[in-house]
Amino acid sequence: MNDRTIRIIYGEDGRAMARQLLEAADAAARIPAGGRIVLKPNLVNATRPEEGATTHTEIVRGVVEYLQDAGFRDITIAESSWVGARTEQAWRVTGVDALARTYGVRLLDLKGDRTVPVETPAGTIRICATALEADFLINLPVLKGHCQTVMTCALKNLKGCIPDAEKRRFHAQGLMKPIAALASALRPHLTLVDSLCGDLNFEEGGNPVRTNRMLLGTDPVQLDAYCCELLGLQPADVGYLPLAERYGAGSLAWRPEDIVALNEPCPAAQSRADGRLVRELSRSVAAESACSACYGSLIRALYQYREQTGRTYRGPVAIGQGFRGKVPEGLGVGACCRGAARSVSGCPPTAAAILRALRES
Repeated sequence: MNDRTIRIIYGEDGRAMARQLLEAADAAARIPAGGRIVLKPNLVNATRPEEGATTHTEIVRGVVEYLQDAGFRDITIAESSWVGARTEQAWRVTGVDALARTYGVRLLDLKGDRTVPVETPAGTIRICATALEADFLINLPVLKGHCQTVMTCALKNLKGCIPDAEKRRFHAQGLMKPIAALASALRPHLTLVDSLCGDLNFEEGGNPVRTNRMLLGTDPVQLDAYCCELLGLQPADVGYLPLAERYGAGSLAWRPEDIVALNEPCPAAQSRADGRLVRELSRSVAAESACSACYGSLIRALYQYREQTGRTYRGPVAIGQGFRGKVPEGLGVGACCRGAARSVSGCPPTAAAILRALRES
């Protein structure tokens, strides 16, 4: 397999599409005999894949079947949902736990995994040992929008391979540099991108856009750069991508001849992301090192507020770790902003709780 080839397939059957991509790339030939294989889906929260946030379980099924048919037995599905969420609940809601039982593969919540300190361009990062020490790591991200990093796909999905304490530190550092540095230390052998119906604005889903496609490649930086193109973005719009290339995690370059389609596109395959919605909704928000779970809930609440009232919320809102011990102006969102005159408790609070507070303002 040419390491610069990105294979793309269109359709609705994630199970069959995953197998076809792996077969076309002869992926089994790349895996050492008896190797420890780790699959890293995106199960950021406990929502059904149809909501646009989580990796479709049928894709995981297709990968497991392909590997077992090729004779591989040491397979682990490993994930750590975002801070404040329980990975076990995500297993149940998506059906990954039932899949694991059916096929006899191991499930591992990385929140409890041993970690290994690794020196990176951004300093020491503690990485979950199961992912770091795998003989063959297959990344299974969802291509979707993100209210802080514009988009999320191959590189950002690796953030699930660090402990929650590191996730918080990543947010305190502004996400971009640490995500790029992590990519330089933890590089998957293959990345299979779920772009069946990723949400184009919110990491936690709720506004899915069906595009009915999947992609497979070996360079996660190149894949993310190409996925930016699919979303109508430039790699420079996603701050961690140029940094990741600079740190040696991969190359942003791709050529038309690098893209190999296994079949013809189906309806809605061409999608475009538009960051204007998030910018409009968050115009009155002061965010200081806000975590994705908390910030995502706020953006969702602001969206619902506009949908229900017909107007955009204009009162000041404060959110993020940077407000700890301070008295922020306006409504404070989350435990870090409890010093505000009015605040929404929780770490993270739900969008429903924030919406109630917005409507009471």
